[in-house]
Amino acid sequence: MPLLTLLPLGIAILVEKKIPGITFFRTSFYLPVIASAVVVALLWNLVLDDGGVVNNIAQSLKWVRGPIPFLTDRWLVVFSSISLTVWKGLGYYMVIYIAALGNVSKDLHEAAALDGAGAWRRFWSVTVPGVRGAMILVAIMICVSALRIFTEPYFLTNTTGGPGGYASSFVMIIQQYARGLLGNLGYASALSVVLFFVCLIPMLILARQNRKES
Repeated sequence: MPLLTLLPLGIAILVEKKIPGITFFRTSFYLPVIASAVVVALLWNLVLDDGGVVNNIAQSLKWVRGPIPFLTDRWLVVFSSISLTVWKGLGYYMVIYIAALGNVSKDLHEAAALDGAGAWRRFWSVTVPGVRGAMILVAIMICVSALRIFTEPYFLTNTTGGPGGYASSFVMIIQQYARGLLGNLGYASALSVVLFFVCLIPMLILARQNRKES
């Protein structure tokens, strides 16, 4: 979660600058957001498969002797699923940060620069406090999205959840219990209720934070 909270902020700061060609990079980062999650997951599957693009390049360059088991190793499949989720959501949260950065006064940056503050100091003392509300919003949205995620790990692991089900999300577990005529619908319903209340907690935190700021 910290990665997906801070990384879009860094990218937003970079693409916010008014330089030639920056629109192309903004579009490139946002493109995965508007792409179908199913298509993206299947594409990621092809890229990370034992005979996929990554393994072919790595083996052709003699970096590895055999294919890297991105989708068959229980830990690497979790890493692959996280990477896919980060890549898919990066552009969405970047847009939120771009909007928040527009509300940070440039006078504060100029004043800090005149006082001798470097770029790193201005980032922590001016930018981060200025986008604090957006950071809380993004963090909570990431929490809820992580709990509700289904499509990406489902299709990335060919509906299996990976070796031993290590990459199975909470929603995938619910779907597995509810699937078929002999599914345990009662247990699946109970898990759904638990998921609802767990997702409700960060939303209540966000609502309380908004009341404080208002």
